[in-house]
Amino acid sequence: MAWGLTSTASLARFCQRLNRLKTLEEPTKETLPQRRLTTLQLTLLGLGALTGFELYVLTGIVARKMAGPAVLVSFCVAAVASLLAALCYVEFAACVPSTGYSYLFTYVSMGELWAFVVGWNTIFQYLIAGVAGARACSGYLDAIFSYPIRSFIEAHVGIWQVPFLAQYLDFLAAGIALLASVFICYGAPLSSCLDYTSSAINLVVIVFIIILGFVLANPHNWSTEQGGFAPFSFSGIMAGAATCCYAFVGFDVVADSSMEARNPKRAVPMAIAISLGLVAGAYILVSTVLTLMVPWHSLDPDWAFVDAFYQRGYSWAAFMVEAASICAMITVLLFDLFSLPKIIHAMATDGLLLQVFTYMHSQIQAPVVSILVFGALMTFLALLLDLEVLVQFLSISTLLDYSFMATSTIMLRFRKTPPSSSLAPGSPVGTEPGQLRPALRPYLSFLGGCRPGAAVAWTLGVLVASAITLDCVLVFGDSALHLPPWGYTLLLLLSSATFLLSLLILGAHQQQRRQDTFQVPVTPLTPALSILLDIFLMLHLSYLTWLGLFIWLLIGLAVYFGYGIWHSKENQRG
Repeated sequence: MAWGLTSTASLARFCQRLNRLKTLEEPTKETLPQRRLTTLQLTLLGLGALTGFELYVLTGIVARKMAGPAVLVSFCVAAVASLLAALCYVEFAACVPSTGYSYLFTYVSMGELWAFVVGWNTIFQYLIAGVAGARACSGYLDAIFSYPIRSFIEAHVGIWQVPFLAQYLDFLAAGIALLASVFICYGAPLSSCLDYTSSAINLVVIVFIIILGFVLANPHNWSTEQGGFAPFSFSGIMAGAATCCYAFVGFDVVADSSMEARNPKRAVPMAIAISLGLVAGAYILVSTVLTLMVPWHSLDPDWAFVDAFYQRGYSWAAFMVEAASICAMITVLLFDLFSLPKIIHAMATDGLLLQVFTYMHSQIQAPVVSILVFGALMTFLALLLDLEVLVQFLSISTLLDYSFMATSTIMLRFRKTPPSSSLAPGSPVGTEPGQLRPALRPYLSFLGGCRPGAAVAWTLGVLVASAITLDCVLVFGDSALHLPPWGYTLLLLLSSATFLLSLLILGAHQQQRRQDTFQVPVTPLTPALSILLDIFLMLHLSYLTWLGLFIWLLIGLAVYFGYGIWHSKENQRG
């Protein structure tokens, strides 16, 4: 009996370790940045962050292999999913007085284990984005000279057909990744002038592609003779939407600047909505002209816009787009290599990764160990992995991050008494969050015995589980699951009813109300819809993509349970 009680107590302490929250020091007047950014400045910041190499890589792959001319619909769906996630990100950025990653936001709302998973996923995202930038840049450079490097490697080394891997070893991509790592390692700052210049070039090229593309447009390329508007049907459009979500990564730059905004409650969400809308419109227009200029099935997905202009005989236009794309890819590669050590350093500082990653070189003031280790890994992956596989990895990691942000938003809104040091100064309004609304207590008396927040946590778990079930039924119910009509209908009704009931129970609890910061409207419905849509899109990605993510997360969990859980700074405080 005593042994059983001891085991139960040990298990309870272990679970508490997994769910412990990070506390942050409250900002002082000296540490708070000046509020100087206007809505226009924040919008321009968002436009610069949202326009990158994704335009030149994603559009061709999605148009050629997933959605055809319906790629424009894919971008619309991806924009909606990104907007829902952006709203959640803005609320966190307004509440947590520290610019940072979704890792930090999850740490102060959901707990350490989930924060580690999110942080590990962010490392994966930056790592794969850098590899994709190097591979895409290599393809464009090699194409300028009619593929001499690829031809030489295929002739003297050989080619193969292996899942995840490219058909040949891309030594040029590996060299580009290695040079970028050395450049960052020696303390060369990522100049804001370079970033602004690249953004300006991208915006000019987008306008150029749209104007010249509509001049060269031929509506016959959307006809049934060419395969029609949606040759891959609804599933292809959704797979394309899942892939296109990575094109809208960058709104976090605006959210992280909320502490510097003059009126963050109004300016930050408006700037994100405007910049996302403008970029979504630009992507929709460029994908439209791309598939109108030439038949979608004739595109080379590795450099679609350049190939389209070459097919139409406009080699000078192709050269302009090619130069701009290479500039964008190099900038993104440097940005990812510059940002990757930051999240690694943050996790190592919290004790979740090896302390060696906190080392800063005394002379160049750079985290050289992080850059060298992950730069070497990036170089190795650039040598082997296929670009299309990399794009799929980026998509699933982005959607996973979106899902965690939406879940964390619900947890933060209903949490009973968040640590005073974790939230920015504000003015909570109303009674204690996490408790049942007084008017509904007589009707939900079975929840009255739960401590504040406990019912919310369990209900949120049921909501996420029902969302996964509902999405699986919608995506696989009539194909992979081989359900009879009555079984499909029954599962659909049960999962939908559970999802809606979970929403109603969450809505019956009191929330935090803060008058001076932005909050996601119609919570918990808006974050719940974000979770539902994100999971729905993730399920349209290939099983190999899920396998790759699963392997990466397994490695991360081994790191956490082997090292992080025992060396966490929060463990030392406890």
